[in-house]
Amino acid sequence: MPFTKKSQKAGLAPGTLIYIGDQKEENLKIHVINYGPHHCEEKSVPTIKECLSYVTAESVTWINITGVHDVKTIQELGELFGIHALVLEDVVNTTNRPKLDQYDDCVYILLKMLYSEPASHLIKHEQISLILGAGYVISLQEVEGDVFDPIRERLKKGNGRIRTQGSDYLAYALIDTIVDNYFAVLEQIAEKIEDLQDQVIEDPDEDLLGVIQQLKHEMVFVRRSIWPMREIVTALIRDESKLIGENIDLYLRDLYDHTLQVIDSVDSLRDMLSGLMDVYLSSISNRMNQVMKVLTIMATIFIPLTFIAGIYGMNFKHMPELEWKWSYPLLWLLIITIFVGMITWLRRRKWF
Repeated sequence: MPFTKKSQKAGLAPGTLIYIGDQKEENLKIHVINYGPHHCEEKSVPTIKECLSYVTAESVTWINITGVHDVKTIQELGELFGIHALVLEDVVNTTNRPKLDQYDDCVYILLKMLYSEPASHLIKHEQISLILGAGYVISLQEVEGDVFDPIRERLKKGNGRIRTQGSDYLAYALIDTIVDNYFAVLEQIAEKIEDLQDQVIEDPDEDLLGVIQQLKHEMVFVRRSIWPMREIVTALIRDESKLIGENIDLYLRDLYDHTLQVIDSVDSLRDMLSGLMDVYLSSISNRMNQVMKVLTIMATIFIPLTFIAGIYGMNFKHMPELEWKWSYPLLWLLIITIFVGMITWLRRRKWF
C-alpha cells in the first residue's frame, strides 16, 4: 500500500486530482462503442472531446479509457461530461476500496478486476471505475487488457438482449463479467491448494511454507477486493436513481446471488489454506518424531552395550575376567544376546 504517495494529498482541498498508484508509461487510449438495436459502431478516438459526438438519446455509448495516470485527460473528461470532482479524485486513486457513489446525473462504481498472469500464474489486480450516465457508460482502467472481450463480442454480433437495453444494462453486464471472472481466479487458487495438499502430505519441503504464505497473502487481497461487492450490488438493487430502470432488478438480484457464491468460495478457500498450514506443521512434526524415534531406538539398544564396554575398558589391575581363556567370546555372546533381546523387546512393543 503506497502510504508515502497518499501523504502527498495531505492538506489539499477535496477533489484535487493526484494520481496514486504504480507509475505507468503507456499512452492514454480511448475506445468507443456506440450501439442500438440495429447497429453497432466501434472506433478508437484520440481525444475525449470526440466522444461527445457519439452520446445521443437514440443509442447507448460505451467509452473505455485506458490510462488513469493521465490526470490532465481525466480532468478534461470531468469538465466535458459534468462529472463531480470527487468522482475524478477516486478514479486517479488506485488504492481505493470498492464502493458505489450516487449523484444526481451519474452513478459511480469502483471495482477491482482480478485476473491471472499467464507466465507466473500470480493473481493480478486492477482498479476499474464505471461511470453510468444517461445513455452512456464510461469505464476507466489502469492498463490495457481486461475481461470485457465477451461483452464486446456480444455487442458486435448482436447476441442476447444487450443491444436492445439501455446503459444501465451495459453497466450491469460489465459488473457481471468482473464477478464471473472471480470464479475463474478462485478455481485457479483452489487447484493450487489441492496440489499443495498432496505435496505437503508426501514431502513437506521448507519451500512449501513460502508458497502457502504467498497464497494466504493473495487470499487476503482477494477477500478485500470481493467482500464489498455485496454492498455495491445491494445498493444498486435499492437505488431509486432514474438512471437504473426497474427492468434490470431481476438481473441485479441474480448478480447478488453470484456475489454471495463468490464470497462463500473465498471463505472456503481461506479455511482450506488454514487447514493446509496445520497439515504442513503436522507433517513436519511427524517427520521430526520419526527422526527422534530412530535415534531413541539406537540409543536404547546401545546404552547397555556401551555400559558393558565401559566396564571392561577400565584399567584396573585385578579384573579376574581378563585372565579367563573364553572371556572375549563370552563377552561377544553377551553383547549379541543383549542386542537381539532389545530388538525383540522393541518389536513386541511395536516401536518399529
